Amino acid sequence: MRMQKEIQSKEEIKQMVDSFYDKVNKDELLAPIFNDFAGVNWEKHLPIMYDFWSTILLGDMSYKGNPFLKHIPLPIDKKHFDRWLNLFLETINEHFTGNMAEEAKQRATNIAGVFQHKLASINQQ
Repeated sequence: MRMQKEIQSKEEIKQMVDSFYDKVNKDELLAPIFNDFAGVNWEKHLPIMYDFWSTILLGDMSYKGNPFLKHIPLPIDKKHFDRWLNLFLETINEHFTGNMAEEAKQRATNIAGVFQHKLASINQQ
């Protein structure tokens, strides 16, 4: 079993993001959305995600952008958000402990809920 650690720096954020997206890329539901439909360039996407989570968890304000807008054209619904959240929570629980790990889980839960609600509203129009 791996030793869990606190999320205290960009180094842990990078480990969190890399571990999470490794799971996403192996997932039969999410991988096609990221790789086939969205055509994600991982060399560009991962550093953006490092900044996104560093801004949320460490307050370093390195992320600039609107992540929701990127999700509007994607064919995603509740099952995709549920899987995304489950993989994220699994990643945190495997690698991290402490207050910041709990904060990451809460923030991811909130993000998934808000994005899902907003997309459902847009798709009903």
